[in-house]
Amino acid sequence: MTVVVDISHRLGDFEIDARFESAGRLTALFGPSGSGKTTLINMIAGLIRPDKGRIEADGRVLVDTDAGLFVPKHKRRIGMVFQDARLFPHMSVASNLRYGRWFTPTVERYASMSAVVDLLGIGPLLDRRPAKLSGGEKQRVAIGRALLASPRLLLMDEPLASLDEARKAEILPYIERLRDETKIPIVYVSHSISEVVRLASDVVVLAQGKVAATGPTGTIMQRLDLLPTEERGEGGAVLDTAVLRHDEAFGMTVLGSAAGDIRVPLLATPAGAPVRLRIRARDVMIATEQPTGLSALNILPGTIVAIEPGEGPTVEIAVDCNGATVLARITEQSRQTLNLGLGRNVYAVVKTVSFDRANTSAGLPVEADG
Repeated sequence: MTVVVDISHRLGDFEIDARFESAGRLTALFGPSGSGKTTLINMIAGLIRPDKGRIEADGRVLVDTDAGLFVPKHKRRIGMVFQDARLFPHMSVASNLRYGRWFTPTVERYASMSAVVDLLGIGPLLDRRPAKLSGGEKQRVAIGRALLASPRLLLMDEPLASLDEARKAEILPYIERLRDETKIPIVYVSHSISEVVRLASDVVVLAQGKVAATGPTGTIMQRLDLLPTEERGEGGAVLDTAVLRHDEAFGMTVLGSAAGDIRVPLLATPAGAPVRLRIRARDVMIATEQPTGLSALNILPGTIVAIEPGEGPTVEIAVDCNGATVLARITEQSRQTLNLGLGRNVYAVVKTVSFDRANTSAGLPVEADG
């Protein structure tokens, strides 16, 4: 399913002028607070009528101001999950879930109660009222209610923003299952790099109401200049890997990637399973010779293909490791001392302990051709 957005709109002193097209399984609208992410998703949902433009989902035109077309929100077949769950406090979880079906004609319903309850693991919660739920449980119920509307598109507006780290860790695997096990395309608003890298197939970067860039997640995350200042330390390479084996004796998992084998702390993931790995540029060292007598276990040979100035005394170096790009952030002094330049063969060195739950996650399943 392809989502096409080409709109212009003014809200007070803020103007949004955004154009993008995405056919990704989960498209993230990413940017700092005030960049226009929520305004844009509200226009897709039909909560805001844009001043000018066109919005299309799966070939169905939802907005065309030139033609005077504006499909009302209740007729768009779009599910919406907000920052706060917005559950009805006087209803049980089961009743909240069933409410999601009321606005969908019976013949158009494809989501079954039992399947959604199983997908989100909320069976034990069905008889409870919202006041008896944790923040993560409330959001899972809110997602379930949206799914039971049998939507053609699911919009999620920073659904984890109000949760603490423990509750985020609880709900992220369910969003991954939603992405991987249903055929519902998702547009997901976030300003968190770790969320975007873990969940998104594609990213639309917004800045001051305009689209700064759009593309596959791995490509966008290498553009450190596109990241909000407070998040640039989290930027770097995104590699799609697979579990080769587990080293139980040392508590590690060996991942296979185009760049080479990479050791990370032990994952509860079966051999062969896809894993998406984020290697932060700040965690990568550069060596001009094969290192010896070093505690770091991940040593990836490659060639320098780009050098860009960074913030303050730093430079950003891109190393092509057998077709996979690894980024390193080092000082300009180190670059000059090592005489690093384009085309130089080097080794990207990464400590195993630099990988944590925030930068190792379930990878996107490979889709068969045809």
